[in-house]
Amino acid sequence: MFSIIDCNNFYVSCERVFRPDLEHQPVLVTGNNDGCIIARSNEVKALGIAMGAPLHTIRPLIQRHQIAVFSANYALYGDMSQRVMRVIEEQTSGALEIYSIDEAFVKLNTSPAQLEPQAAHLRSIVRQQTGIPVSIGIAATKTLAKLANTCAKKLPTGVISLSDDHSIDELLRVMPVDEVWGIGAKRAEWLIGQGIRTAYQLKCADPVWIQRHLTAPAARIVWELRGVSCLPLDADPAPKKEICTSRAFGKAIQSEQELAEAVAFYTSRAAEKLHKQGGLASLITVFLHTNPFQPDLPQYAAHCKVPLAEPTGNAAELIAAAKRGLRQCYKQGYFYHKAGVILSQITSETMAQGTLFPLARDSRDERLQAVVDIINRTYGRNTMYLAACGTQRTWQMKQGRRSPRYTTSWDELLKV
Repeated sequence: MFSIIDCNNFYVSCERVFRPDLEHQPVLVTGNNDGCIIARSNEVKALGIAMGAPLHTIRPLIQRHQIAVFSANYALYGDMSQRVMRVIEEQTSGALEIYSIDEAFVKLNTSPAQLEPQAAHLRSIVRQQTGIPVSIGIAATKTLAKLANTCAKKLPTGVISLSDDHSIDELLRVMPVDEVWGIGAKRAEWLIGQGIRTAYQLKCADPVWIQRHLTAPAARIVWELRGVSCLPLDADPAPKKEICTSRAFGKAIQSEQELAEAVAFYTSRAAEKLHKQGGLASLITVFLHTNPFQPDLPQYAAHCKVPLAEPTGNAAELIAAAKRGLRQCYKQGYFYHKAGVILSQITSETMAQGTLFPLARDSRDERLQAVVDIINRTYGRNTMYLAACGTQRTWQMKQGRRSPRYTTSWDELLKV
């Protein structure tokens, strides 16, 4: 049996761990530059505030209902996620597939009668050791487990096990087809046009017909709804083939120097991700553009691909290549809103293709990069960085309402 452990309103729950006075109070979290809502407590959902709503459009509601507003604290959320996943891994004997920052699949190897008690115990341990509430859905396939989890969130127990055909069919009959895991908006629109409006109707559809008109993955969803497992647990996900790092700036940028600092910073972050998966990149793409939501200003967008002479993971080499790409993209006279880099043509460090005349690299560069990575893992990100990334970083995104980084910064530890 598969179980999916899903943290409830994860970003909001992380804030409440360190602000227990906000329990049962309306709380929302805004995204980059405090623009749109990316997380809502149940109290905010009850007020009808939609996910993705621009913050400035709901200011009267915020004042009227005294809603607590936080800027996204990604350092805190990432660390709390690691803590939750570590507890789950310690408490379960099966393999763990981390599906997202707040979700994980686990395969439970126990008797049907013990499934819900085991899940309830796991839920209690996670709450006790991390403060994060979770919901757990259990079923014979991943797709059914996701649907069970959707219902578990509405129950005080927070746990549902779908183990018999009757209960499964009852759930599928009332579940809209667009809420089935893997059925996106376009697929749902087509299915509804064919008269398939519920998950039960999708279960009863002919998989061959679904594959012919949609895709093979869509046909696998039909089999999953029938209780036939087609999606195994992926405890060791494949390395990424591309790594992208980008952000909208906290203010519009005109200066090429500031753009170069931002691009260097994003490249350094992308290099960290590359090192983490033990990869080397052979191509870096730099892109930038103005703000499309300000049509009264001149608009411009560009990108440049910079091939690397040899696959590399060295941050200094990648930054140098990114700067060459930026010089080709940059034009004066525009207010730039966003920039970023993409590392691609990624290979493993142990399988990278060499060249007939390899570059003469100083072995000290590799040792220096390794030391920088160790220091940043030990003492926190950006403890040590290349000067090209800048020191002031006035272009960084706005986080005017960010809570302290309680678990990752010595200067922001909780005071009691």
